[in-house]
Order: sequence, then structure tokens, then C-alpha cells
Amino acid sequence: MNIAVCIKQTPDTETRVKIADDGKWIVEDDIQWIINPYDESAVEQALLLTEEHGGEVTVISLGPERIEKSIREALAMGAHKAIRLDTGHMPIDSLATARALIPVLEAGGYDLIFMGQQAVDGDNAQVPQFIAQALKVPCVTAVEEFHLEDGKGWARRVLEGVHEKVGFSLPAVVGVNRRLVEPRYPSFRGIMQAKKKPIDVQPAALGAENLVIERLSYPPEKAAGKLFENGVDAVPEVVRLLREEAKVI
Repeated sequence: MNIAVCIKQTPDTETRVKIADDGKWIVEDDIQWIINPYDESAVEQALLLTEEHGGEVTVISLGPERIEKSIREALAMGAHKAIRLDTGHMPIDSLATARALIPVLEAGGYDLIFMGQQAVDGDNAQVPQFIAQALKVPCVTAVEEFHLEDGKGWARRVLEGVHEKVGFSLPAVVGVNRRLVEPRYPSFRGIMQAKKKPIDVQPAALGAENLVIERLSYPPEKAAGKLFENGVDAVPEVVRLLREEAKVI
């Protein structure tokens, strides 16, 4: 099988984000960058399929040179090839991102295109749908179980309060949930091999970015908590505060 996995480099979810002086972006100094966790699961699923059915996994990512660290991590997991679409910045416009990826994905002739259903930084959850619409192929998102049967894809999707099982033809775009599969840890051998694998750097055709950040702000500080030391005798006062101040009951 010929499989592509689109990955994004995002700040570690443990990062304490600081807003830049212009109020429109974050301070990138000292940030620990990682593969978007949803995309890690996508890489793992692609590798499992090629181990079972044969074929190759190509990792594709959009961004500046620093994202090659994350690309190398995917190669160390076992991906066979890598493409970096070179940009001077990470676009926040999902449609611009999709437009840059579409020509490369179309040229690759992939049987399956995997990616995370969303990224942990922007949480837009739009790129899989944009790409599938442009390529005129099925799109399945929020996938927490996936398998192939008789040349057809089957997926279980997690929706609001329900699960949905769907079948679809290939080629297709699949946006995966983090629960789909646990990503493997790269072996020492995989890490050493990844250093030798070439990364095909191509110019990215981003086009116009219509989505812009007007302002970033921190969440309002939480009010100081109240401490009650009277045991069960404090229950009436706690209930009163929950009703009159917090207004949650």
C-alpha cells in the first residue's frame, strides 16, 4: 500500500505558553516541539497497515526547518520517506494549509491519507475535510478503530454520545482519534536509520491566508478558593455559596 501521513509539529502539551509582545503570537523560545499527538497515532496506524499488507509510508509536513526534528521522529518510528513543504512560518489558516498539501498528495497517488483529526494547538479539525473535498475522495474523521477488508476501509467513529461504523472505498482521507492506537517508541536502530533517510524539501504553495489572529489573551485568573474547616457543620454554608455565589445549584 502507498500511504501518506500528514503530520504537524506542535508545542508540547505541558508547555507554559507565553504571549509575544505584539499580542498576536506566542514566544517560541524554549518551547519543546513535538509531533501532534493525534498525528502520532496516524503514523502508527499507517505503519501497522504496511507491516500487514506491504507498501510504504510517506510522512508529509508543512513548516520551517525546525519541523525536521519531528519528521525525523516519524522516520525513526518506521516511516519510509519524508517530504517537508518549506514555509517561513506555521500557517494558522486551515484552508491555506490544505491547499499547500493537496498538490503533493495528488501527485503521490496514495491509497490512504492519514492525519490526526485535529491539532492540539489550533484544534480547528478542518484539514482532512478540505483535502478530501479537493481530491474528491471519501473522508472519515474521529476514527478510533480502523481496518481493511476486501480492499475496502472500515472505521468506527466516536461521535457525541454514540459510535458509528462506516465502510468506504479507497483512496480515502482518514482523520484519526488519539484512541485509535498507541504509538510505538522508536528503537535505537530506527533512530540511527532515520538520520540517514533523506527529507525531500519542496517549496510550499500556501497562497492567500484569510484567517488571521487579531489578539491573544490569557484566561481570567481564578478567584481564590475558600477553605472550610468545620467538617459536616460547614455543609449548609457550602451549599449556600454554591447556590448564591457560584450559582451552580
